[in-house]
Amino acid sequence: MNHKPSHRVGKTPPADPQMRREPLPWQRPKPAEEDPDALGRVQTILASESYRRADDDIDFLSQDSTRGVRLELDYLKAQLLLEAHGIEHTIVVFGSTRIVEPDAARRRVEDLRAAQAEGLDDVEPHLRIAMRILENSKYYDVARELGSLVGRCGGGPDDCRVVVMTGGGPGVMEAANRGAFDVGAKSVGLNIDLPHEQYPNPYITPDLCFRFHYFAVRKLHFLLRAKALVVFPGGYDTCDELFETLALIQTRKIAPLPVVLVGEQFWRRMFDVEFMIDEGVIDVEDAELFGYAETAQEIWQSILDWHRASGAPLDAAQQDERE
Repeated sequence: MNHKPSHRVGKTPPADPQMRREPLPWQRPKPAEEDPDALGRVQTILASESYRRADDDIDFLSQDSTRGVRLELDYLKAQLLLEAHGIEHTIVVFGSTRIVEPDAARRRVEDLRAAQAEGLDDVEPHLRIAMRILENSKYYDVARELGSLVGRCGGGPDDCRVVVMTGGGPGVMEAANRGAFDVGAKSVGLNIDLPHEQYPNPYITPDLCFRFHYFAVRKLHFLLRAKALVVFPGGYDTCDELFETLALIQTRKIAPLPVVLVGEQFWRRMFDVEFMIDEGVIDVEDAELFGYAETAQEIWQSILDWHRASGAPLDAAQQDERE
């Protein structure tokens, strides 16, 4: 029998990229007439853990021994997407998740006062804290205005050279993302997996909201493109990010960048830098690694002035001025 192709070379039509006219031997299981138990055995093999492709095997990827792979993936997904969206520089904003917008803080105080008037027990400590939150809710407005200022600094909503980046949660972080949202600018949120349910704030650009498994990788992305760190009053997590950044700048592990502490009265009580100098645990020059501000305009202008002085203007107007 002649099995030679019937077409000359160059005349045969291109092969289909997916389908064959005749299936290959391994495309069908062993026939039952050859071994009645073969199909059952094949199905057992297909269902086994070892047969799962490694990148589809969540149990495999969750082992201690594959932590290196997970770290790389945790970093790489955000990195590639940030690059794809043209994110060059970020203004990183931290602050308490508990500092809500003024209207919400006011409603909380009113509800507790009503409960107190009804004679309910144990209201006083909650009311006292709620009143402090109401006082501190001014920072929500400051963060929101700052987000708007950063959002307007580029050449339009698609200009992502400088954007707001937050931890993606509520409170002060919500306010900063919301300010950018108010002016139609994009902003970034870096969320983290926690043992309990959580939600990102609704003002982050959907394609720029990331969820990390590792705090370390999230911290890396906070600083990788950072052109300023703006720190509002906050708790443990806020202080963690602040002190870690100051330590990195102090040791020149990263290049210096402006660190702005918003609310001097709060931070001088929270962080007594003069005491640390007097005790000899830091140097005088270490107290120069940050500054205080109260308003959004003051924060933003201090950042712009810092970068102008460094010879690397930050916003579009400064860049045009330099050119």
